[in-house]
Amino acid sequence: MLTSKARAPSRLLGSVGRFGVLSALILLIVFGALRYTGFLSEYNFSTFLRYNSMFGLISLGMCFVIITGGIDLSVGSVVALASVVAALLSPYGALVAVIGAVTSGALVGAINGLIITRLNIQPFITTLATLLGARGLALLLARNQGGVGIDPNNAAFAWLGQGDLLRLPVPGVMMLLAFIVGGVVLSHTTFGRHALAVGGGEDASKLMGLNVNRVKLGVYVLSGALAGLAGLILAAQLGAGQPTEGLGWELSAIASVVVGGTLLTGGTGSVWSSLVGAMLLGLIFNILNFENGKGVISLSPYWQSVIRGAFLLLVVVLQSRLARQSSE
Repeated sequence: MLTSKARAPSRLLGSVGRFGVLSALILLIVFGALRYTGFLSEYNFSTFLRYNSMFGLISLGMCFVIITGGIDLSVGSVVALASVVAALLSPYGALVAVIGAVTSGALVGAINGLIITRLNIQPFITTLATLLGARGLALLLARNQGGVGIDPNNAAFAWLGQGDLLRLPVPGVMMLLAFIVGGVVLSHTTFGRHALAVGGGEDASKLMGLNVNRVKLGVYVLSGALAGLAGLILAAQLGAGQPTEGLGWELSAIASVVVGGTLLTGGTGSVWSSLVGAMLLGLIFNILNFENGKGVISLSPYWQSVIRGAFLLLVVVLQSRLARQSSE
């Protein structure tokens, strides 16, 4: 376990992450409300939540993985694969499509976990390999790069991505429920405590008698399942499986988790801070879209990858400097 002296930098970084990112989110909302007509409209709120729910879900899974000191680069490809699986199964009913999408994601997560724990391969290499494999499988199942259409008669399936529940977009409701469960799991269950312990010190966790491999396997299965759920939402929103979607989504998930104060070295983290981080990153792009509409700037969608990369680099540099200052 970490000593009290070793925990101090982690607590400081966690506090800076939680309160700093929340303050930034609030300031951006105030800025958008004052500058843009329709920014606080129900339409913009609903559209924002509907689209960014997918990034929220993969960020939740990534949070658990990073807390254990791991990384999952395959989530974007898993989203694409699950969207194709959901579309192919949609003629058999919405429930079958949901089960198929989540199961396909969980299976990729299980493969990641087993390779990492049984073959002792680094998570970076393992998930990079499954990133390529899942993307290739998605393209094979789709048989072309145009996607696979869902059954047009399956209104229940389309509702999962396009419908509303109590005037809230269904994908947003699904994301919030997932975060509530994730928050309870991390803070109030044995699995959550073990995940934090493994990230804080794997060798110490083994000496305490924790089944480290089981915890690692669990977080990768969880990450894959949540990516599968995001893929289901993607297919339901767009009306087709999208084998070429999800490129770079793993960067968004990592950036959201890290900006929320979760250390890349593991041992500390908050699912709610990760949610705020995901919403902050999404809000930045939302504001850029409004700026494009005003004609002040003109950024193509390709700039999103540049901004994600720069955002992630900035946060990692700040984390590194804060950690050095805390240890001095």
